[in-house]
Amino acid sequence: MRDSTMAAKPAKKGKVEKKAAAKKAPVAKKAAAKPAKVKAVKKVVATKAVKKVAAPKAKKAVEGGSKVQQIVKPKNTNGSFTQSEFLENLRSYCGLQKRSQAKELVGDVQKLIQDSLMKGYKIPFFGLGKLYVRATKERMGRNPQTGAPTKIPARKRVRFTPAKALKEAILKK
Repeated sequence: MRDSTMAAKPAKKGKVEKKAAAKKAPVAKKAAAKPAKVKAVKKVVATKAVKKVAAPKAKKAVEGGSKVQQIVKPKNTNGSFTQSEFLENLRSYCGLQKRSQAKELVGDVQKLIQDSLMKGYKIPFFGLGKLYVRATKERMGRNPQTGAPTKIPARKRVRFTPAKALKEAILKK
């Protein structure tokens, strides 16, 4: 009789065994729930990235292609932009999100212009003018201090010819 009653009663667990069992159960639950949370977070991040990319396109469509463009006045008293000010103006003017994108754009355009001029191509800037390389001849010159004649060697020079539209826009009287 005693054997049957002992088999029916569950064995008592000690405090150490209870703590170990309690620790194992939540860890198992957390491990099972964790991948689901990670997947949910990845989905949220992916949708946010898509929204960021799609937002500028929607903005252009709403505005009908027209941009609100303003130039910030340079801080220098002589009216020239610093490189940092120019990049910040370019970023805001073109609607770029980061200053690094503006810096990359300027670097790419600079490389394109430099390579084109080295190969002897003329570069048109529509509404602004043309940039090109011109070879000069060897000629005689004079030293302004002494008046002695000196020979000036032939070389290449970068030249810019302004367009009529640029002249009219800037030189209005």
